[in-house]
Amino acid sequence: MSHPLTRVLTLLEVLQSHARLTGAELADRLGTDVRTVRRYAAHLRELGIPVEAERGRYGGYRLARGYRLPPLVLTNDEALAVVLGLLAAERLGMGTAAPATAGALAKIERVLPHGLREPLAAMQDTLSFTAGVVIGQAPGTGVLLALAQASRARKTVGISHRSWREEHTDRDIDPYGVVFHAGRWYVVGHDHLRDSLRTFRIDRITAVTSRAGGFTAPDGFDPVAHLTSTLAQAPYPWQVEVTIHGPLDQIARRLPGSAVALTAQPTGVLMHARAERLDGMAHLLASLEWPFTIHQPEELRQAIRDLAAQLTESAERTPRETLR
Repeated sequence: MSHPLTRVLTLLEVLQSHARLTGAELADRLGTDVRTVRRYAAHLRELGIPVEAERGRYGGYRLARGYRLPPLVLTNDEALAVVLGLLAAERLGMGTAAPATAGALAKIERVLPHGLREPLAAMQDTLSFTAGVVIGQAPGTGVLLALAQASRARKTVGISHRSWREEHTDRDIDPYGVVFHAGRWYVVGHDHLRDSLRTFRIDRITAVTSRAGGFTAPDGFDPVAHLTSTLAQAPYPWQVEVTIHGPLDQIARRLPGSAVALTAQPTGVLMHARAERLDGMAHLLASLEWPFTIHQPEELRQAIRDLAAQLTESAERTPRETLR
């Protein structure tokens, strides 16, 4: 316990778990002395938390009878953000000690409203990650949670889907799994409309509706392996070839391996990739700190110019102009 604030908060947690503890017992738990415990109790009182101190041989500290901390109130978006952050830290190797993540998740679940516990538990059970994560467009929280719940419960759902051509369809799917890959969310499952295994970007799903039927996923089916294999073979409209003038090992760590092919060259690294939209490729290249040379397509140059114009406009905009 290296920081006083940590000890103050720990004192509050201990007092919530015990009817009464002596100053010596609290000092031992906090790794400090009785005088410091007295000071920490005063800090809690200043925050409006009624810590009572009883003097005498059998005295000690306790919270006022009937006092309970107000429940943790989170919106769906806030709760999802917290849980996803903890899961990402654990599963992508960015966490600290494993018990810390498990403990934090347990505490959050304990204070969440009942209506949020089930969908967030479903998210923990069904969510998968791949490497090479970058920032991408987020889907609607309700859609994401509904698909995670249906996947865990093995329930068929109806979805309203918008294709990249802006074509809208309503269809039923059996969601085998939810995957976050290269900055985007996907659901992999059986599409009843096409009677085949399909992958859908979740940010293109505008609504999810429960259906009466259920399903059984194929034995040993791996949503991550299927997704990465499908994306590698996808017939994207743009074939991109760019030389990035930087070190191969660092560039490889910044780019999703399943989406690009990198080859070392005397002048840098030759990148081959397929792209659905050139504005997305422009953002990806602009996020790198190394200069680059475009070989194809020529249309990518205009996409880079358009992005540069947007950034220049933002850089030159003043607060006064924003208030007009």
